[in-house]
Amino acid sequence: MERCKVSLAECRSYDRAAVTRALEAAMEPLGGLEWVKPGMRIAVKANLVSAMKPDAAATTHPALLCALTEQLKVRGAEVVIGDSPGGLYTKAYVEHVYSATGMRQVEAAGALLNRDFSVKEAAYADARVAKNFTYTAWLDRADAVINVSKLKTHGMMSMSAAAKNLFGAVPGTVKPEYHYRFPNPSDFADMIVDLNEYFCPRLCLIDAVVGMEGNGPTAGEARPIGLILASPSPHAADLLAAALIGLKPGEVPTLAAAICRGLIPDDPGKLDIMGPDWRTQVVADYKRVGTVRSLRFSRDSTGIFGRAAAGLMDWALASTPKLQAEECVGCGGCARLCPAKAIAMEDRRPRINRKACIRCFCCQEFCPKGAMKVHRTPLARLLAHG
Repeated sequence: MERCKVSLAECRSYDRAAVTRALEAAMEPLGGLEWVKPGMRIAVKANLVSAMKPDAAATTHPALLCALTEQLKVRGAEVVIGDSPGGLYTKAYVEHVYSATGMRQVEAAGALLNRDFSVKEAAYADARVAKNFTYTAWLDRADAVINVSKLKTHGMMSMSAAAKNLFGAVPGTVKPEYHYRFPNPSDFADMIVDLNEYFCPRLCLIDAVVGMEGNGPTAGEARPIGLILASPSPHAADLLAAALIGLKPGEVPTLAAAICRGLIPDDPGKLDIMGPDWRTQVVADYKRVGTVRSLRFSRDSTGIFGRAAAGLMDWALASTPKLQAEECVGCGGCARLCPAKAIAMEDRRPRINRKACIRCFCCQEFCPKGAMKVHRTPLARLLAHG
C-alpha cells in the first residue's frame, strides 16, 4: 500500500546543510517533490503550539521549514507556512508566536507566513465523529498541504506527531470546545483522524532531530533523536515514530483509531520502511507519558457486568493532571483555559474538581511554567513495567 510507506533519514543537528541533505534523503524514496508543479500554492502546516524558542523542542524547527521552502521554491511553488497556536487566532498573537518560534527565518528563505485569520465551517458526512467543525480558512487556498510536525510526548494522546498536528487546523480559541465535545480519548482520537482524512495532507514530515520527552507537549525536555521521517500517511509516520520512542500502537489513541479504520497495519514491522534500520534508532529510555490501558474498554465491552468492569479499569488506569505546587506561580491560566471549568483558583493556587475534570490535559499542555504534570496511577505504572 502506498500509504504505508515511511522513509527516514539520519539528521544529528539543525545545521542548515545537514537538514537539507537529510530532508532530501527522507523524501527521495517517496518520489521527492516531483508532484509539485510550477505555480502551485503549498500550505505548510507547522507545529507552532506556543510562543516558544526553537531549542525548547515544542515547535517545528525553522531550519527544517527553511530547507523545505527552498526545495519547493526551486520547483516554482508558492509556499505559505502557518498554524493556529493555543490562544487567540489573531494577527497580534500569531505574529508574536511567529517571532518567538523563529519563523522570520522562513520568510528570508522565500516562504510567506499565513496572515489570513478567517475561519470557516466544514460539513464532513464521512467523518466518524467530527461531522461538523470549524477550521482555519487559509488551508482552503492551497493546492496541497504538507504536514510538518514535531515528535513529542502528549498528556492526553501519549504522543504528538503527524496526526495530532492537524488539530492545529482548528482555531486556537475553539480548541477547548472540541476537548469538551470529545472528552473521551477514543472519541478525541477519532476526531483527529477525521481532520486528517478531511484535509488529506499530500506529504507528512516529522521533525525528530530533537524531540520532546517527559511532560510534553510544551513543558517537557528536549531529547536528541536524530531523525527526519517522511510518509504520504500521517498515521504510518506516527506508527513508526511511536515505535522509535517506545510506545506501542495501543498506547496512542490516534494510532488505535487509525488501525480500527484499516488505515494502517497494527505493527510497525508491517510498514514499508526505507532508510536505515529503524530498530537501531529506537531511544530505549525515552521519558514518555504513555498509558497501558485500552482506550476502548467501555466501547468494546458488552453486558452490565462487562461495562461495569470496563469502567472500573478505565478509572483505575486513567491518568490525571496534578499540580506540582512548588512550580506554580498562581497565574490562573489553567483555570481560564479549562474547557470543563473544573479548575478554581484558591489562595492563588489551582484546585481541580475531579468530578468535573474531563482529563483533556489542556491545563498541563499550556501551563507556562510546566507546573501541571501528568499523574499516572500506581496500577498503571506497575503494568507499564510488568
